Amino acid sequence: MATAKAVRIARIGLTVGDLAAAAGFYCDALGFEPAGAAARTGARAQLLRLGEQEIELIAFDAPGRPYPEPRAANDPWFQHFAVVVSDMDAAYGRLARHGQRPISRGGPQLLPPSTGSVTAYKFRDPDGHPLELSHIPNSDWAARPGRPFLGVDHSAIAVADLAASIAFYEGLGLSVAGRGVNQGPEQDRLDGLDGVVLDIVSLTTPEPSPHIELLHYRAPPSTAAPRRFAPNDIGATRLVMQVGGVAPPGPIHDPDGHLLELVAD
Repeated sequence: MATAKAVRIARIGLTVGDLAAAAGFYCDALGFEPAGAAARTGARAQLLRLGEQEIELIAFDAPGRPYPEPRAANDPWFQHFAVVVSDMDAAYGRLARHGQRPISRGGPQLLPPSTGSVTAYKFRDPDGHPLELSHIPNSDWAARPGRPFLGVDHSAIAVADLAASIAFYEGLGLSVAGRGVNQGPEQDRLDGLDGVVLDIVSLTTPEPSPHIELLHYRAPPSTAAPRRFAPNDIGATRLVMQVGGVAPPGPIHDPDGHLLELVAD
């Protein structure tokens, strides 16, 4: 582990119950395209691509536990990834025609200028995985042409101890790129919660790839106990990180139990 330093996030993996149904949702509702099958022991896996980023859907032969309850944005196992869109109205309209379940209240939310005037919307896929649509003006994404869905910007992870999580990911070779505190009525509606005070810390890899955002909810406190997922549990979202050096065998967990797979470059 000490020799394994992250180079980039290669892809984001989601454990799903029905591979064909999940692939259909991501392609039909979010603009992903099939990118081939992936080799997994005891499972079938499908790679999907959006722009320059990939996700991997994994259906295990021996299914694990369903996505846990309760289902709130401040749950300790919460982890979503953000799909960047060029046209929020078009993207939200397409998504609304499919089997998404809202987290946000009142549709997409325009956040204050302190956040970059991002417009965002949080929801769940049919398996319960949280996701986000994000329109990011005045960014590199804004210059990309064409289709409503552009790519994956980041994966956001709820954490209980911000300092411990920063130390863990810095130990993997990531660097802190930004810090902020989000609060106010727009953030409340985005998260489907009340009285949100949220620390956000952005972490980047040495090579270009989606980044990580650590989400530390000062308020409201979560009522759910932390949980460590087995790889075949539906809640076992994983970051697949390409590393330099020797990758440890098998998955590892961060301080809050989020799953990571380190693969050699």
